[in-house]
Amino acid sequence: MNISTRPDFHPALLGCLKGYSLSRFKSDLIAGIVVGIVALPLAIAFAIASGVTPTVGLITAVIGGFLVSALGGNSVQIGGPTGAFIVIVYNIIQLYGLQGLAIATFLAGCILVLMGLFRLGTVIKFIPYPIVVGFTAGIALTIFSTQMPDFFGLTIDEAVPADFISKWGVYFRHFGSIDIPTTLVGLGSLLIIIFTPKISAKLPGALTAIILVSAIVWILKEFCGVEGITTIGDRFGALDSALPHAEGIGISIETINVLLPSAFTIAMLGAIESLLSATVADGVTGGRTNNNTELIGQGVANIVVPFFGGIPVTGAIARTMTNISNGGRTPLAGIIHSVVLLLIFLFAMPLINLVPMACLGAVLIMVSYNMSGWRVIRGMLSNPRGDVSVLIVTFLLTVIFDLTIAIEIGMLLAIVLFLKRVTENTTVRVYGEQLDAADGTDLTTHEVLDLAPGVSVYEIDGPFFFGAATKFDEVVRHSLREKPLVRIIRMRKVPFIDSTGIHNLEILIQASHAEGIHIVLSGVNPHVEEALKHAHIDRLMHGDHICSHISEAVVVANRIARSHQ
Repeated sequence: MNISTRPDFHPALLGCLKGYSLSRFKSDLIAGIVVGIVALPLAIAFAIASGVTPTVGLITAVIGGFLVSALGGNSVQIGGPTGAFIVIVYNIIQLYGLQGLAIATFLAGCILVLMGLFRLGTVIKFIPYPIVVGFTAGIALTIFSTQMPDFFGLTIDEAVPADFISKWGVYFRHFGSIDIPTTLVGLGSLLIIIFTPKISAKLPGALTAIILVSAIVWILKEFCGVEGITTIGDRFGALDSALPHAEGIGISIETINVLLPSAFTIAMLGAIESLLSATVADGVTGGRTNNNTELIGQGVANIVVPFFGGIPVTGAIARTMTNISNGGRTPLAGIIHSVVLLLIFLFAMPLINLVPMACLGAVLIMVSYNMSGWRVIRGMLSNPRGDVSVLIVTFLLTVIFDLTIAIEIGMLLAIVLFLKRVTENTTVRVYGEQLDAADGTDLTTHEVLDLAPGVSVYEIDGPFFFGAATKFDEVVRHSLREKPLVRIIRMRKVPFIDSTGIHNLEILIQASHAEGIHIVLSGVNPHVEEALKHAHIDRLMHGDHICSHISEAVVVANRIARSHQ
Protein backbone atom coordinates (compact mmCIF):
# COMPACT_ATOMS: atom_id res chain seq x y z
CA MET A 1 0.00 0.00 0.00
CA ASN A 2 1.71 3.18 -1.09
CA ILE A 3 0.88 6.82 -1.10
CA SER A 4 -0.65 8.08 -4.31
CA THR A 5 0.63 11.10 -6.19
CA ARG A 6 -2.98 12.30 -6.04
CA PRO A 7 -4.37 11.84 -2.50
CA ASP A 8 -7.83 10.35 -2.17
CA PHE A 9 -9.22 13.60 -0.77
CA HIS A 10 -12.66 14.55 -2.06
CA PRO A 11 -14.69 16.37 0.65
CA ALA A 12 -18.39 15.49 0.53
CA LEU A 13 -19.20 19.21 0.84
CA LEU A 14 -17.95 19.94 -2.68
CA GLY A 15 -20.10 17.24 -4.25
CA CYS A 16 -23.21 18.24 -2.28
CA LEU A 17 -23.05 21.86 -3.39
CA LYS A 18 -23.80 20.89 -6.99
CA GLY A 19 -27.50 21.36 -7.59
CA TYR A 20 -28.09 22.57 -4.04
CA SER A 21 -31.61 23.98 -3.60
CA LEU A 22 -33.49 26.22 -1.19
CA SER A 23 -35.63 23.31 0.04
CA ARG A 24 -32.51 21.32 0.83
CA PHE A 25 -31.08 24.30 2.72
CA LYS A 26 -34.26 24.52 4.83
CA SER A 27 -33.94 20.85 5.77
CA ASP A 28 -30.25 21.28 6.61
CA LEU A 29 -31.01 24.43 8.61
CA ILE A 30 -33.61 22.69 10.79
CA ALA A 31 -31.39 19.64 11.28
CA GLY A 32 -28.36 21.79 12.10
CA ILE A 33 -30.26 23.77 14.75
CA VAL A 34 -31.65 20.60 16.36
CA VAL A 35 -28.26 18.86 16.38
CA GLY A 36 -26.60 21.97 17.81
CA ILE A 37 -29.10 22.00 20.69
CA VAL A 38 -28.63 18.25 21.28
CA ALA A 39 -24.83 18.58 21.13
CA LEU A 40 -24.72 21.35 23.77
CA PRO A 41 -25.20 19.23 26.94
CA LEU A 42 -23.08 16.42 25.54
CA ALA A 43 -20.15 18.72 24.74
CA ILE A 44 -20.29 20.18 28.25
CA ALA A 45 -20.68 16.78 29.96
CA PHE A 46 -17.90 15.10 27.99
CA ALA A 47 -15.54 17.99 28.68
CA ILE A 48 -16.14 17.93 32.43
CA ALA A 49 -15.82 14.13 32.59
CA SER A 50 -12.55 14.37 30.66
CA GLY A 51 -11.09 16.74 33.24
CA VAL A 52 -11.41 20.05 31.35
CA THR A 53 -13.82 22.98 31.56
CA PRO A 54 -17.17 23.20 29.74
CA THR A 55 -15.68 26.00 27.62
CA VAL A 56 -13.15 23.55 26.18
CA GLY A 57 -15.92 21.14 25.24
CA LEU A 58 -17.87 23.83 23.41
CA ILE A 59 -14.80 25.14 21.58
CA THR A 60 -13.97 21.58 20.51
CA ALA A 61 -17.50 21.02 19.23
CA VAL A 62 -17.49 24.34 17.34
CA ILE A 63 -14.08 24.06 15.63
CA GLY A 64 -13.89 20.28 15.34
CA GLY A 65 -17.50 19.94 14.20
CA PHE A 66 -17.01 22.59 11.52
CA LEU A 67 -13.82 20.98 10.12
CA VAL A 68 -15.24 17.46 10.12
CA SER A 69 -18.29 18.60 8.15
CA ALA A 70 -16.30 20.84 5.79
CA LEU A 71 -13.47 18.39 5.01
CA GLY A 72 -14.88 14.91 5.78
CA GLY A 73 -15.96 12.22 3.35
CA ASN A 74 -19.46 11.65 4.75
CA SER A 75 -22.35 14.00 3.95
CA VAL A 76 -24.13 13.73 7.31
CA GLN A 77 -21.35 13.06 9.82
CA ILE A 78 -21.40 15.27 12.93
CA GLY A 79 -18.06 15.65 14.68
CA GLY A 80 -17.19 16.71 18.20
CA PRO A 81 -16.04 15.38 21.58
CA THR A 82 -17.45 11.95 22.40
CA GLY A 83 -17.73 9.67 25.39
CA ALA A 84 -15.25 7.18 23.95
CA PHE A 85 -12.39 9.63 24.56
CA ILE A 86 -13.22 10.43 28.17
CA VAL A 87 -11.03 7.73 29.69
CA ILE A 88 -7.95 8.27 27.55
CA VAL A 89 -8.19 12.10 27.76
CA TYR A 90 -8.60 12.03 31.53
CA ASN A 91 -5.59 9.73 31.95
CA ILE A 92 -3.39 11.86 29.69
CA ILE A 93 -4.28 15.01 31.63
CA GLN A 94 -3.51 13.27 34.94
CA LEU A 95 -0.10 12.12 33.68
CA TYR A 96 1.03 14.90 31.36
CA GLY A 97 -1.29 17.87 31.90
CA LEU A 98 -3.19 19.92 29.34
CA GLN A 99 0.01 20.56 27.39
CA GLY A 100 0.53 16.81 27.01
CA LEU A 101 -3.07 16.37 25.87
CA ALA A 102 -2.62 19.08 23.23
CA ILE A 103 0.51 17.37 21.87
CA ALA A 104 -1.09 13.91 21.90
CA THR A 105 -4.18 15.23 20.08
CA PHE A 106 -2.01 17.00 17.49
CA LEU A 107 0.04 13.84 16.88
CA ALA A 108 -3.17 11.79 16.61
CA GLY A 109 -4.41 14.21 13.96
CA CYS A 110 -1.18 13.75 11.99
CA ILE A 111 -1.54 9.96 12.22
CA LEU A 112 -5.13 10.15 10.95
CA VAL A 113 -4.11 12.33 8.01
CA LEU A 114 -1.32 9.89 7.11
CA MET A 115 -3.76 6.97 7.35
CA GLY A 116 -6.03 8.75 4.89
CA LEU A 117 -3.17 9.62 2.53
CA PHE A 118 -1.94 6.02 2.58
CA ARG A 119 -5.50 4.88 1.80
CA LEU A 120 -5.96 2.91 5.01
CA GLY A 121 -9.61 3.89 5.32
CA THR A 122 -10.83 0.41 4.43
CA VAL A 123 -8.18 -1.48 6.40
CA ILE A 124 -9.31 0.07 9.69
CA LYS A 125 -12.68 -1.64 9.25
CA PHE A 126 -11.03 -5.03 9.66
CA ILE A 127 -10.61 -4.54 13.41
CA PRO A 128 -12.56 -7.47 14.91
CA TYR A 129 -16.05 -6.65 16.13
CA PRO A 130 -15.56 -8.29 19.57
CA ILE A 131 -12.73 -5.82 20.25
CA VAL A 132 -14.93 -2.85 19.35
CA VAL A 133 -17.77 -4.15 21.53
CA GLY A 134 -15.40 -4.98 24.40
CA PHE A 135 -13.62 -1.66 24.67
CA THR A 136 -16.83 0.30 24.07
CA ALA A 137 -18.51 -1.53 26.95
CA GLY A 138 -15.41 -1.01 29.08
CA ILE A 139 -15.42 2.72 28.34
CA ALA A 140 -19.12 2.85 29.21
CA LEU A 141 -18.54 1.26 32.63
CA THR A 142 -15.60 3.58 33.29
CA ILE A 143 -17.67 6.66 32.40
CA PHE A 144 -20.46 5.42 34.69
CA SER A 145 -18.02 4.97 37.57
CA THR A 146 -16.63 8.51 37.23
CA GLN A 147 -20.08 10.07 37.73
CA MET A 148 -20.79 8.68 41.21
CA PRO A 149 -19.46 11.66 43.22
CA ASP A 150 -21.42 14.24 41.20
CA PHE A 151 -24.60 12.15 40.94
CA PHE A 152 -24.80 11.39 44.66
CA GLY A 153 -23.07 14.55 45.92
CA LEU A 154 -20.39 12.56 47.76
CA THR A 155 -17.94 14.48 49.93
CA ILE A 156 -14.55 12.87 49.31
CA ASP A 157 -11.64 14.24 51.33
CA GLU A 158 -8.91 12.33 49.49
CA ALA A 159 -7.60 12.02 45.95
CA VAL A 160 -9.73 9.63 43.90
CA PRO A 161 -7.48 6.98 42.31
CA ALA A 162 -7.54 6.54 38.54
CA ASP A 163 -7.83 2.74 38.54
CA PHE A 164 -11.30 1.23 38.63
CA ILE A 165 -11.04 -1.04 41.68
CA SER A 166 -9.37 1.52 43.98
CA LYS A 167 -11.81 4.19 42.81
CA TRP A 168 -14.82 2.14 43.89
CA GLY A 169 -13.09 1.41 47.18
CA VAL A 170 -12.97 5.17 47.85
CA TYR A 171 -16.62 5.52 46.84
CA PHE A 172 -17.76 2.83 49.27
CA ARG A 173 -15.75 4.36 52.11
CA HIS A 174 -17.39 7.74 51.55
CA PHE A 175 -20.88 6.61 50.64
CA GLY A 176 -22.10 7.78 54.03
CA SER A 177 -21.54 11.36 52.88
CA ILE A 178 -24.29 11.12 50.25
CA ASP A 179 -26.22 14.38 49.77
CA ILE A 180 -29.98 13.74 49.53
CA PRO A 181 -30.95 16.91 47.56
CA THR A 182 -28.15 16.30 45.03
CA THR A 183 -29.18 12.67 44.65
CA LEU A 184 -32.80 13.68 44.07
CA VAL A 185 -31.63 16.12 41.38
CA GLY A 186 -29.66 13.33 39.72
CA LEU A 187 -32.51 10.84 39.87
CA GLY A 188 -35.01 13.42 38.62
CA SER A 189 -32.74 14.33 35.72
CA LEU A 190 -32.31 10.67 34.83
CA LEU A 191 -36.08 10.10 34.80
CA ILE A 192 -36.62 13.12 32.56
CA ILE A 193 -33.95 11.89 30.14
CA ILE A 194 -35.54 8.43 30.01
CA PHE A 195 -39.18 9.44 29.65
CA THR A 196 -38.97 12.59 27.50
CA PRO A 197 -38.50 10.63 24.23
CA LYS A 198 -41.54 8.54 25.13
CA ILE A 199 -43.62 11.73 25.26
CA SER A 200 -42.16 13.16 22.04
CA ALA A 201 -39.39 11.64 19.94
CA LYS A 202 -38.38 15.12 18.78
CA LEU A 203 -37.61 16.40 22.28
CA PRO A 204 -33.95 15.84 23.27
CA GLY A 205 -34.08 14.27 26.72
CA ALA A 206 -30.69 15.56 27.90
CA LEU A 207 -31.43 19.19 26.98
CA THR A 208 -34.94 19.00 28.43
CA ALA A 209 -33.54 17.69 31.71
CA ILE A 210 -30.88 20.40 31.86
CA ILE A 211 -33.35 23.23 31.24
CA LEU A 212 -36.03 21.99 33.66
CA VAL A 213 -33.71 20.85 36.45
CA SER A 214 -31.49 23.95 36.23
CA ALA A 215 -34.55 26.16 36.56
CA ILE A 216 -35.86 24.17 39.54
CA VAL A 217 -32.47 24.19 41.29
CA TRP A 218 -32.12 27.95 40.74
CA ILE A 219 -35.55 28.51 42.29
CA LEU A 220 -34.70 26.26 45.24
CA LYS A 221 -31.43 28.11 45.84
CA GLU A 222 -32.79 31.61 45.41
CA PHE A 223 -36.15 31.34 47.14
CA CYS A 224 -36.12 28.22 49.32
CA GLY A 225 -32.64 28.43 50.84
CA VAL A 226 -31.58 24.97 49.61
CA GLU A 227 -27.79 24.65 49.64
CA GLY A 228 -25.30 21.96 48.70
CA ILE A 229 -26.40 21.31 45.12
CA THR A 230 -23.22 22.01 43.15
CA THR A 231 -23.56 23.72 39.75
CA ILE A 232 -21.10 24.28 36.92
CA GLY A 233 -20.59 27.84 38.16
CA ASP A 234 -19.81 26.56 41.67
CA ARG A 235 -17.29 24.07 40.34
CA PHE A 236 -15.55 26.13 37.64
CA GLY A 237 -16.42 29.73 38.45
CA ALA A 238 -17.93 32.13 35.92
CA LEU A 239 -17.28 30.75 32.44
CA ASP A 240 -15.60 33.05 29.95
CA SER A 241 -17.41 33.59 26.65
CA ALA A 242 -14.43 35.23 24.92
CA LEU A 243 -13.17 33.39 21.86
CA PRO A 244 -9.80 31.71 22.51
CA HIS A 245 -6.70 32.71 20.60
CA ALA A 246 -4.46 30.17 18.90
CA GLU A 247 -1.44 29.26 21.01
CA GLY A 248 1.59 27.04 20.50
CA ILE A 249 1.72 23.56 21.99
CA GLY A 250 5.46 23.27 22.63
CA ILE A 251 6.09 20.05 20.71
CA SER A 252 9.55 18.43 20.78
CA ILE A 253 11.20 15.09 20.06
CA GLU A 254 11.14 14.24 23.77
CA THR A 255 7.42 14.88 24.09
CA ILE A 256 6.73 12.96 20.88
CA ASN A 257 8.54 9.91 22.24
CA VAL A 258 6.57 10.05 25.50
CA LEU A 259 3.13 10.78 24.04
CA LEU A 260 3.21 8.81 20.76
CA PRO A 261 1.56 5.68 22.28
CA SER A 262 -1.30 7.79 23.65
CA ALA A 263 -1.58 9.63 20.32
CA PHE A 264 -1.79 6.30 18.49
CA THR A 265 -4.61 5.18 20.79
CA ILE A 266 -6.50 8.44 20.15
CA ALA A 267 -5.99 8.05 16.40
CA MET A 268 -7.13 4.42 16.30
CA LEU A 269 -10.12 5.10 18.52
CA GLY A 270 -11.05 8.16 16.46
CA ALA A 271 -10.72 6.25 13.18
CA ILE A 272 -12.80 3.33 14.44
CA GLU A 273 -15.56 5.49 15.90
CA SER A 274 -15.78 7.90 12.96
CA LEU A 275 -15.84 5.19 10.30
CA LEU A 276 -18.31 3.13 12.34
CA SER A 277 -20.55 6.18 12.57
CA ALA A 278 -20.17 6.80 8.83
CA THR A 279 -21.04 3.18 8.05
CA VAL A 280 -24.20 3.37 10.17
CA ALA A 281 -25.14 6.65 8.47
CA ASP A 282 -24.60 5.15 5.00
CA GLY A 283 -26.93 2.30 5.90
CA VAL A 284 -29.71 4.77 6.69
CA THR A 285 -29.20 7.35 3.91
CA GLY A 286 -27.93 5.05 1.15
CA GLY A 287 -24.85 7.25 0.82
CA ARG A 288 -21.27 6.14 0.35
CA THR A 289 -18.52 7.50 2.55
CA ASN A 290 -15.05 8.16 1.17
CA ASN A 291 -13.21 6.59 4.09
CA ASN A 292 -9.83 8.06 3.24
CA THR A 293 -11.25 11.58 2.96
CA GLU A 294 -13.09 11.05 6.23
CA LEU A 295 -9.83 10.13 7.99
CA ILE A 296 -8.10 13.19 6.53
CA GLY A 297 -10.95 15.44 7.64
CA GLN A 298 -10.90 13.94 11.15
CA GLY A 299 -7.12 14.33 11.20
CA VAL A 300 -7.19 18.01 10.23
CA ALA A 301 -9.78 18.68 12.94
CA ASN A 302 -7.55 17.05 15.56
CA ILE A 303 -4.52 18.96 14.30
CA VAL A 304 -6.29 22.32 14.63
CA VAL A 305 -8.30 22.03 17.89
CA PRO A 306 -5.27 21.65 20.24
CA PHE A 307 -4.06 25.12 19.26
CA PHE A 308 -7.33 26.50 20.70
CA GLY A 309 -7.22 24.34 23.83
CA GLY A 310 -9.60 21.68 22.48
CA ILE A 311 -9.78 17.94 23.14
CA PRO A 312 -9.91 15.07 20.58
CA VAL A 313 -12.62 15.08 17.93
CA THR A 314 -14.34 12.22 16.14
CA GLY A 315 -17.62 11.35 14.45
CA ALA A 316 -20.49 11.03 16.92
CA ILE A 317 -23.04 8.32 16.11
CA ALA A 318 -25.88 9.75 18.24
CA ARG A 319 -25.53 13.27 16.86
CA THR A 320 -25.13 11.96 13.32
CA MET A 321 -28.34 9.94 13.61
CA THR A 322 -30.11 12.98 15.08
CA ASN A 323 -28.96 14.93 12.04
CA ILE A 324 -30.34 12.30 9.67
CA SER A 325 -33.66 11.90 11.47
CA ASN A 326 -34.26 15.67 11.31
CA GLY A 327 -33.66 15.92 7.55
CA GLY A 328 -29.95 16.73 7.32
CA ARG A 329 -28.44 15.37 4.12
CA THR A 330 -25.43 17.56 3.35
CA PRO A 331 -22.40 18.78 5.34
CA LEU A 332 -24.04 22.20 5.61
CA ALA A 333 -26.20 20.79 8.42
CA GLY A 334 -23.04 19.97 10.37
CA ILE A 335 -21.62 23.43 9.70
CA ILE A 336 -24.88 25.03 10.90
CA HIS A 337 -24.69 22.89 14.06
CA SER A 338 -21.26 24.42 14.74
CA VAL A 339 -22.62 27.93 14.19
CA VAL A 340 -25.47 27.27 16.65
CA LEU A 341 -22.97 26.13 19.29
CA LEU A 342 -20.83 29.20 18.61
CA LEU A 343 -23.83 31.50 19.17
CA ILE A 344 -24.63 29.70 22.42
CA PHE A 345 -20.99 30.06 23.47
CA LEU A 346 -20.99 33.79 22.76
CA PHE A 347 -24.36 34.74 24.23
CA ALA A 348 -25.59 32.06 26.65
CA MET A 349 -22.57 31.10 28.78
CA PRO A 350 -23.97 32.73 31.97
CA LEU A 351 -26.93 30.34 31.80
CA ILE A 352 -24.61 27.33 31.56
CA ASN A 353 -23.22 28.27 34.99
CA LEU A 354 -26.61 27.33 36.48
CA VAL A 355 -26.53 23.68 35.32
CA PRO A 356 -26.24 21.25 38.30
CA MET A 357 -23.35 18.81 38.22
CA ALA A 358 -25.75 16.02 39.26
CA CYS A 359 -27.79 16.70 36.12
CA LEU A 360 -24.67 16.35 33.94
CA GLY A 361 -23.89 13.16 35.86
CA ALA A 362 -27.32 11.82 34.86
CA VAL A 363 -26.63 12.76 31.22
CA LEU A 364 -23.37 10.81 31.26
CA ILE A 365 -24.90 7.84 33.05
CA MET A 366 -27.45 7.65 30.25
CA VAL A 367 -24.66 7.98 27.68
CA SER A 368 -22.76 5.13 29.34
CA TYR A 369 -25.90 2.97 29.33
CA ASN A 370 -26.41 3.57 25.62
CA MET A 371 -22.71 2.91 24.94
CA SER A 372 -22.62 -0.32 26.92
CA GLY A 373 -24.33 -2.37 24.23
CA TRP A 374 -25.42 -4.95 26.79
CA ARG A 375 -27.97 -6.42 24.38
CA VAL A 376 -25.22 -6.94 21.80
CA ILE A 377 -22.98 -8.54 24.42
CA ARG A 378 -25.77 -10.85 25.54
CA GLY A 379 -26.29 -11.94 21.94
CA MET A 380 -22.56 -12.47 21.36
CA LEU A 381 -22.19 -14.81 24.33
CA SER A 382 -23.52 -17.60 22.10
CA ASN A 383 -20.77 -16.95 19.52
CA PRO A 384 -17.61 -19.10 19.29
CA ARG A 385 -15.64 -19.15 22.52
CA GLY A 386 -12.67 -17.44 20.88
CA ASP A 387 -14.73 -14.36 20.03
CA VAL A 388 -16.26 -14.28 23.51
CA SER A 389 -12.75 -14.52 25.01
CA VAL A 390 -11.55 -11.55 22.95
CA LEU A 391 -14.60 -9.52 24.02
CA ILE A 392 -14.20 -10.32 27.73
CA VAL A 393 -10.44 -9.77 27.80
CA THR A 394 -10.74 -6.43 25.98
CA PHE A 395 -13.54 -5.35 28.32
CA LEU A 396 -11.64 -6.28 31.50
CA LEU A 397 -8.37 -4.70 30.32
CA THR A 398 -10.20 -1.47 29.43
CA VAL A 399 -11.81 -1.29 32.86
CA ILE A 400 -8.93 -2.49 35.05
CA PHE A 401 -5.97 -1.02 33.14
CA ASP A 402 -6.44 1.37 30.21
CA LEU A 403 -7.63 1.58 26.64
CA THR A 404 -4.16 1.41 25.08
CA ILE A 405 -3.37 -1.94 26.68
CA ALA A 406 -6.87 -3.23 25.93
CA ILE A 407 -6.64 -2.51 22.19
CA GLU A 408 -3.08 -3.89 21.91
CA ILE A 409 -3.79 -7.13 23.81
CA GLY A 410 -7.23 -7.50 22.22
CA MET A 411 -5.77 -7.17 18.71
CA LEU A 412 -2.96 -9.62 19.54
CA LEU A 413 -5.42 -12.17 20.92
CA ALA A 414 -7.73 -11.74 17.91
CA ILE A 415 -4.81 -12.27 15.51
CA VAL A 416 -3.70 -15.42 17.35
CA LEU A 417 -7.24 -16.82 17.26
CA PHE A 418 -7.55 -15.94 13.58
CA LEU A 419 -4.31 -17.72 12.74
CA LYS A 420 -5.42 -20.72 14.80
CA ARG A 421 -8.68 -20.91 12.83
CA VAL A 422 -6.90 -20.59 9.49
CA THR A 423 -4.44 -23.30 10.52
CA GLU A 424 -7.27 -25.58 11.58
CA ASN A 425 -9.01 -24.99 8.25
CA THR A 426 -5.87 -25.86 6.28
CA THR A 427 -5.99 -29.62 5.71
CA VAL A 428 -3.49 -32.09 4.27
CA ARG A 429 -4.75 -35.27 2.60
CA VAL A 430 -2.60 -38.21 1.56
CA TYR A 431 -3.28 -40.53 -1.40
CA GLY A 432 -1.35 -43.74 -2.02
CA GLU A 433 -2.84 -45.90 -4.83
CA GLN A 434 -5.57 -44.03 -6.68
CA LEU A 435 -6.56 -40.38 -6.98
CA ASP A 436 -9.77 -38.81 -8.31
CA ALA A 437 -8.65 -35.65 -10.13
CA ALA A 438 -12.16 -34.15 -9.77
CA ASP A 439 -12.36 -34.75 -6.03
CA GLY A 440 -13.15 -31.54 -4.18
CA THR A 441 -14.56 -29.78 -7.27
CA ASP A 442 -18.00 -29.26 -8.82
CA LEU A 443 -17.13 -31.45 -11.80
CA THR A 444 -19.45 -34.41 -12.40
CA THR A 445 -16.98 -36.22 -14.67
CA HIS A 446 -14.51 -38.15 -12.55
CA GLU A 447 -11.00 -38.90 -13.70
CA VAL A 448 -9.44 -41.67 -11.59
CA LEU A 449 -5.66 -41.68 -11.80
CA ASP A 450 -3.65 -44.77 -10.90
CA LEU A 451 -0.53 -44.13 -8.88
CA ALA A 452 2.46 -46.36 -9.46
CA PRO A 453 3.92 -48.14 -6.42
CA GLY A 454 6.19 -45.71 -4.58
CA VAL A 455 4.18 -42.59 -5.52
CA SER A 456 2.42 -40.62 -2.78
CA VAL A 457 0.26 -37.52 -3.18
CA TYR A 458 -0.01 -34.87 -0.47
CA GLU A 459 -2.78 -32.34 -1.13
CA ILE A 460 -2.69 -29.04 0.77
CA ASP A 461 -6.07 -27.33 1.08
CA GLY A 462 -5.69 -23.79 2.40
CA PRO A 463 -3.02 -21.12 2.91
CA PHE A 464 0.50 -22.55 3.29
CA PHE A 465 1.84 -20.25 6.00
CA PHE A 466 3.85 -20.89 9.16
CA GLY A 467 1.15 -22.70 11.16
CA ALA A 468 0.03 -24.87 8.24
CA ALA A 469 3.62 -25.51 7.19
CA THR A 470 4.35 -27.16 10.54
CA LYS A 471 1.17 -29.21 10.19
CA PHE A 472 2.25 -30.35 6.71
CA ASP A 473 5.67 -31.42 8.01
CA GLU A 474 4.04 -33.58 10.68
CA VAL A 475 1.76 -35.24 8.12
CA VAL A 476 4.70 -35.97 5.81
CA ARG A 477 6.73 -37.52 8.64
CA HIS A 478 3.95 -39.73 9.98
CA SER A 479 1.78 -40.55 6.96
CA LEU A 480 3.67 -43.50 5.50
CA ARG A 481 5.89 -46.07 7.13
CA GLU A 482 7.62 -47.03 3.86
CA LYS A 483 9.77 -44.46 2.16
CA PRO A 484 8.20 -43.42 -1.20
CA LEU A 485 10.10 -42.89 -4.45
CA VAL A 486 8.14 -39.78 -5.48
CA ARG A 487 6.18 -37.25 -3.48
CA ILE A 488 3.60 -35.22 -5.39
CA ILE A 489 2.63 -32.05 -3.53
CA ARG A 490 -0.71 -30.92 -4.91
CA MET A 491 -1.17 -27.17 -4.35
CA ARG A 492 -4.26 -26.31 -6.43
CA LYS A 493 -6.06 -25.01 -3.30
CA VAL A 494 -3.14 -23.02 -1.88
CA PRO A 495 -4.02 -19.32 -2.37
CA PHE A 496 -0.74 -18.01 -0.94
CA ILE A 497 2.48 -19.13 0.67
CA ASP A 498 4.59 -17.21 3.18
CA SER A 499 8.32 -17.30 3.92
CA THR A 500 7.93 -20.08 6.52
CA GLY A 501 6.00 -22.23 4.04
CA ILE A 502 8.68 -21.62 1.41
CA HIS A 503 11.43 -22.45 3.92
CA ASN A 504 9.73 -25.67 5.02
CA LEU A 505 9.15 -26.65 1.39
CA GLU A 506 12.82 -26.02 0.62
CA ILE A 507 13.91 -28.19 3.56
CA LEU A 508 11.50 -30.95 2.46
CA ILE A 509 12.88 -30.90 -1.09
CA GLN A 510 16.50 -30.98 0.09
CA ALA A 511 15.82 -33.73 2.67
CA SER A 512 13.88 -35.78 0.11
CA HIS A 513 16.64 -35.48 -2.46
CA ALA A 514 19.15 -36.57 0.18
CA GLU A 515 17.03 -39.71 0.69
CA GLY A 516 16.68 -40.27 -3.04
CA ILE A 517 13.03 -39.14 -3.12
CA HIS A 518 11.82 -36.98 -6.00
CA ILE A 519 9.47 -34.03 -5.42
CA VAL A 520 6.81 -33.03 -7.97
CA LEU A 521 4.66 -29.92 -7.51
CA SER A 522 1.17 -29.87 -9.01
CA GLY A 523 -1.45 -27.18 -9.62
CA VAL A 524 0.65 -24.26 -8.42
CA ASN A 525 -1.24 -21.00 -9.02
CA PRO A 526 0.65 -18.09 -10.66
CA HIS A 527 1.09 -16.08 -7.42
CA VAL A 528 2.49 -19.03 -5.49
CA GLU A 529 4.70 -20.05 -8.42
CA GLU A 530 6.09 -16.53 -8.63
CA ALA A 531 6.92 -16.63 -4.90
CA LEU A 532 8.63 -20.01 -5.31
CA LYS A 533 10.69 -18.80 -8.27
CA HIS A 534 11.63 -15.63 -6.41
CA ALA A 535 12.95 -17.87 -3.59
CA HIS A 536 14.76 -20.04 -6.23
CA ILE A 537 12.81 -23.16 -5.25
CA ASP A 538 12.54 -24.05 -8.95
CA ARG A 539 16.33 -24.39 -9.11
CA LEU A 540 16.18 -27.28 -6.62
CA MET A 541 13.97 -29.32 -8.96
CA HIS A 542 13.97 -30.62 -12.52
CA GLY A 543 12.23 -28.35 -14.98
CA ASP A 544 9.32 -30.76 -15.62
CA HIS A 545 8.69 -31.33 -11.90
CA ILE A 546 6.50 -28.23 -11.54
CA CYS A 547 3.26 -29.20 -13.28
CA SER A 548 0.12 -27.22 -13.99
CA HIS A 549 -2.30 -30.15 -13.47
CA ILE A 550 -2.42 -33.31 -11.39
CA SER A 551 -2.75 -35.53 -14.47
CA GLU A 552 0.56 -34.23 -15.78
CA ALA A 553 2.15 -34.59 -12.35
CA VAL A 554 1.01 -38.23 -12.03
CA VAL A 555 2.46 -39.07 -15.46
CA VAL A 556 5.83 -37.58 -14.44
CA ALA A 557 5.78 -39.29 -11.03
CA ASN A 558 4.76 -42.70 -12.42
CA ARG A 559 7.54 -42.54 -15.01
CA ILE A 560 10.13 -41.77 -12.31
CA ALA A 561 8.80 -44.54 -10.01
CA ARG A 562 8.82 -47.19 -12.76
CA SER A 563 12.35 -46.25 -13.79
CA HIS A 564 13.55 -47.11 -10.29
CA GLN A 565 11.81 -50.47 -10.10
